[in-house]
Amino acid sequence: MSIQRALKLTLLAGAVGALIQLPARAQTFGPSATATLSVTVGPEAAIQIASTASSLAATGNTFGSDFLGSTSFTYKIRTSKTGGTGNIGVEVTSDFSPTSGPSVASPPTAGDTLTYTCTVASPGTGCTGSQTASTTAVTSVATFGADAHSAKTGNTGSLNWDLTNDPKYGTGSYTATVTFTISAA
Repeated sequence: MSIQRALKLTLLAGAVGALIQLPARAQTFGPSATATLSVTVGPEAAIQIASTASSLAATGNTFGSDFLGSTSFTYKIRTSKTGGTGNIGVEVTSDFSPTSGPSVASPPTAGDTLTYTCTVASPGTGCTGSQTASTTAVTSVATFGADAHSAKTGNTGSLNWDLTNDPKYGTGSYTATVTFTISAA
């Protein structure tokens, strides 16, 4: 066998081997074709506040009632099937101002508090009893277990606020900012 012929056979064998190793190619033209789609669905969470302004008001004017109000929200969540968790929390990220009125971080009288109770639609489990709001830590609103799924349109919840009505508060309007957070794993 000549060197040329041996070289041609070697090149031909190499080319055939390379064709066999090539990745899958597009289908040939025909009356129909198929494709395989894949998606990875992970844990996810989102929250929406129904109204960004919640007014707290006392009934009457004889210090017989604390300042009460509520904040409603809608949440969407999906947690992992195995070992999944999730939570909704709230933190006072900007204390009441101006400073002559109520304060979460430095109340004018010991025992003055901003507290809340929770109502959360399933699959969430709302907080138990009254919770004290904080300017230094996120406090619990709701928790979720493994394989938790909200409705596509979301599920609802609310916080019912209770601010001590202290005579030491100066008259006027005061505002604070609370930040809701939600997470899923």
